[in-house]
Amino acid sequence: MATFKVVISDPKSGVAKQVEISGAQAENLIGLRIGDTIEPSALGLDLGKIFDIEIKGKVKIKITGGTDKDGFPMRPDVHGPRRVRILVSRGPGFRPEKKGERRKKTVRGNTISPEIAQINTVIVYEE
Repeated sequence: MATFKVVISDPKSGVAKQVEISGAQAENLIGLRIGDTIEPSALGLDLGKIFDIEIKGKVKIKITGGTDKDGFPMRPDVHGPRRVRILVSRGPGFRPEKKGERRKKTVRGNTISPEIAQINTVIVYEE
């Protein structure tokens, strides 16, 4: 069974909360990619209770990134659930110290697998 720590950010209030999901709800996340949206009810989440707010209209959760069990970040431009070493100049997993600096870094692909430990998400308000 997979267990994920899901960090949910609310862009309206600027608050982020962490929720642990396991069991059948965690299985719903496996195979999704960065940029995909999912209903909170599919994960067994009630966002109104988590954030102590009243939610009006339809709400979805968008996956924005995450890290695997060893701390390697997920990158949207690496396809699949694999871990690879790529040459990066910016973005998730590398902050250059000098202009034009590039380095080889180990990163995880954009697909959620059981090796992922944390999933970063943001609330998308639909009107």
